[in-house]
Amino acid sequence: MKKPTINAPQILDAALQLADVCGWERLHLFDVATRLGVGLDAIAAHYRDKDQLVEAWFDRADRALLTRAKATDLAGLEPAQRLEELLVAWLDCLASHRAVTGQMLLYKLEPAHLHLQVLGLLRISRTVQWWREAAQRETLHLRRIAEESLLTGAYLRSFIHWLRHPEEDPAEFRAFLRRQLRYGPLQMLLRR
Repeated sequence: MKKPTINAPQILDAALQLADVCGWERLHLFDVATRLGVGLDAIAAHYRDKDQLVEAWFDRADRALLTRAKATDLAGLEPAQRLEELLVAWLDCLASHRAVTGQMLLYKLEPAHLHLQVLGLLRISRTVQWWREAAQRETLHLRRIAEESLLTGAYLRSFIHWLRHPEEDPAEFRAFLRRQLRYGPLQMLLRR
């Protein structure tokens, strides 16, 4: 009998579906393997550990942001509007598993997971870099550093707000995000 073949997206989707029911903390890779009808070796061929599933989930959101960046309607928008559209695309990609996404972040922030916390900081930096690139930001040197720092703050505040308010109307969330992007010093940098 031929063993079923699986790919990385199938593993991630199965893990997310299971986590929707049991929560991220209680999710075990052996449960994912059982759900897919494969052995743990099939999971290990694609993911070294559970945290790599988290990275894959956020990579998927980054790809959604980059796909949105190709849309022709963004070209005529002001920088803050481009940033808004791109971050909304990123969040929309995560929306189908919003609660699990929040649980993933808590998992990374556990005191015993210092190694995951460091990787979490790198993840934030990577996403903000793609967000800036997709918005075609051209600031340099000290302006770039200031813009990255301020955008990181706007990103984190917006992401946490989005996680904490799952019932919020999308228009209200966009208003919140716009306020983050209109923060005085950031608004000045985005005008240039």
